[in-house]
Amino acid sequence: MTNSPGPTFPGGPAYTLGFAGGGLERRAERRREAAALAADPGARALAMWQGRPLVTGSPDRPALAWRPMSAPLPITGTGAPSRAKIYLGDNGAGPLFAVDISDWTPETGAAPDPGPGRAGEDQPAPPELCPPEPDARFSDLRALTSRLSPFDAEVAATARGILEWHRTHGYCATCGEASTLEEGGWQRRCPSCGRVHFPRTDPVVIMLVTDGNQLLLGRSPGWPEGFYSLLAGFMEPGETVEAAVRREVAEETSVETGPVRLLNSQPWPFPASLMIGCITQATSRTIRLDREELDDALWVSREDLLAIFAGTHPTITAPRHGAIAGHLMHLWLADKLD
Repeated sequence: MTNSPGPTFPGGPAYTLGFAGGGLERRAERRREAAALAADPGARALAMWQGRPLVTGSPDRPALAWRPMSAPLPITGTGAPSRAKIYLGDNGAGPLFAVDISDWTPETGAAPDPGPGRAGEDQPAPPELCPPEPDARFSDLRALTSRLSPFDAEVAATARGILEWHRTHGYCATCGEASTLEEGGWQRRCPSCGRVHFPRTDPVVIMLVTDGNQLLLGRSPGWPEGFYSLLAGFMEPGETVEAAVRREVAEETSVETGPVRLLNSQPWPFPASLMIGCITQATSRTIRLDREELDDALWVSREDLLAIFAGTHPTITAPRHGAIAGHLMHLWLADKLD
């Protein structure tokens, strides 16, 4: 499998696969030293608010806004809470941490996840986090997928994923007691029964289902008008990637498929998935929808897909740049799957 940048094709730009690795040195062997590392003069923190990283710079070329570990953080109505510091690793210049300040409430209120195909508006950062960049803001990570540098994208995806795990796994799954952070935030331990819990990543298959010059696309309920994508679904326990591809396609559309080949992968922290890109050839064409899973599914030609990416298709909009679905489509259009 390869996660290299996608090719160009007539009428289309090079297509970057977001979050697919930027060289973060995770330094797992130093996680138990996190408290000492946080006191390092070169240690820096990335503030995260409701899954959004703090960034600066132009909308087209934003960058993560790192702050010294000693920088003041916004307080809440109940005072300054003790916020967990998650050790992310190192970039060669010093330890890097993520700090979740989701307990801060701006005047505009919360920022719900807008969902697939949509991007939320930026939230200006509180004054404590703005110097020296007055444009510091919390940006929706989906909107940043293809705009951050590879390193910044990997860091932001890692920070969002691990903090989301802590948000939803604060209690022991064995006995129900509140658990505590250990290993720089990369595990939780139950003080009652001693059970140790580790971050989870949910594997998801996403597939190019082809039939000659045609590709199968679908849309889920609640997606924006005109938004279609490749079929995808969560893997089940005891299942191979190949079996999951065939099962998901058949369950959602009744289309039968042949052999499956793995192409590439992408971390997708919404909330904590690993997208496993595959290709398979259809052995049947008739579509019968599972209406609980899909609003619609259809076959599109290469010519249709070129129009979709060019923005000239009458009914279907282009996928978000940087997501693996668009990356795989680009590979198929450019005949670069081998």
